[in-house]
Amino acid sequence: MDPKQSCPDVLSKVPNNVIDEILMRLPFRDAVCTSILSKEWRKHWCRLPQLTLDSDFWKPKKDIQYLTGDKRATSNFTTAIHNIITRHSGPVTKFTLCIQYWKSYPPIDNLLYFLSRNRIQHLVLRLPRQFKLPPSFFTCLNLRHLFLQNCLLLPPPDFKGFDRLISLELHEVTISSKLLESLISNCLLLEQLVLKISDTLSDIIEINAPMLRSCDFTGDMATICLKCVPRLAKLSLRHYRKDWKEFDVANFLTSNFFESCSDLEHLHLDYRVIAKGQEIPKKLPFDLLCVKHLCMCIYLDRDEILCPLSLIKCFPFLQYLEIQMEHNFKKNMPALECLEVEAFPDVIFKHLREIKLIEANVSIREMQLIKLLLAMSSALVRMVISPHRFLGKSTIVKTLAKLAEFECASPKAEIFLKLV
Repeated sequence: MDPKQSCPDVLSKVPNNVIDEILMRLPFRDAVCTSILSKEWRKHWCRLPQLTLDSDFWKPKKDIQYLTGDKRATSNFTTAIHNIITRHSGPVTKFTLCIQYWKSYPPIDNLLYFLSRNRIQHLVLRLPRQFKLPPSFFTCLNLRHLFLQNCLLLPPPDFKGFDRLISLELHEVTISSKLLESLISNCLLLEQLVLKISDTLSDIIEINAPMLRSCDFTGDMATICLKCVPRLAKLSLRHYRKDWKEFDVANFLTSNFFESCSDLEHLHLDYRVIAKGQEIPKKLPFDLLCVKHLCMCIYLDRDEILCPLSLIKCFPFLQYLEIQMEHNFKKNMPALECLEVEAFPDVIFKHLREIKLIEANVSIREMQLIKLLLAMSSALVRMVISPHRFLGKSTIVKTLAKLAEFECASPKAEIFLKLV
């Protein structure tokens, strides 16, 4: 080929929808850089419906001043946002901003007004701690999915909520109990809710969400009430307070907390919810007949094992049980009478098919629990035991020998040791 002959412009013939798919799979900085490929490509990035400004966008050394709160970082941020606002054309359906490690508070008011005008539907904001959201945030009324981290919510008096939200995630957000309850209650279409709030809420919040299917809560369990969640299928509860105040689990389990959870199928409970020292009644006031999948964290080094055992009995149609072992490696912990098979003469799980034990250190009590579960599960197909990574090979070999001696209520049951 004659070197002077121009090469065919293949890039110009690529369909726009294909170009958009390619650019959306690139880091946003790289997508913008494609504007140098040709004249036709100069404005392709300007019509992308999904924009992400994360660590990849700020990674060059000249942008790292944000870690120290350098004024140049704020200036660079403002310039980048101005270029997006002035050059972008078309709708923006999803926008992600990740600046949670910044020590400065860059202005995002104009950015949020821009997103509001473009009818933003999916918004992810990972912001510096105690970042006060500007008034423009509360004008994004077309939101369907919202993720907020580290910010402070102080809405204007006339704010009625985001009534189109399908999913809501709040991580370490500073918000009043009244506002949080109102925000959730006004989202009549809400299907997924994630709340991770270490700061204790001042009052109990009632969760009224008739369409809610999934709820993940980390915080002070005493501050929430599942008032109306008839379609809730997945529930995860982790009790956490900065002051480590113990949770009254006995009162919690004998209350009407689960009363409206008639469709609950998947339940995950952190050990701080189920392993505190109050006396647990042998019979709890509820049976969750729909629960098929149960995950728990158990502290077998303590004597409060009666609590999780009482809970397990509340799920007669359980099919899958996963137990995360929590322990402090105390040696020679004595056996417990409550873990003997004879302590459960009338308890049989007729539907439990799979059991998984994670981080097992095969202590005396853990072996008791394994023996008990094998004896109680008449339909068991498989039990998977993942030993703790610090266990030696000799201990694992001895464990296999002991497991072979246990009686199984199910003739089909197989036991597997899953080694990392």
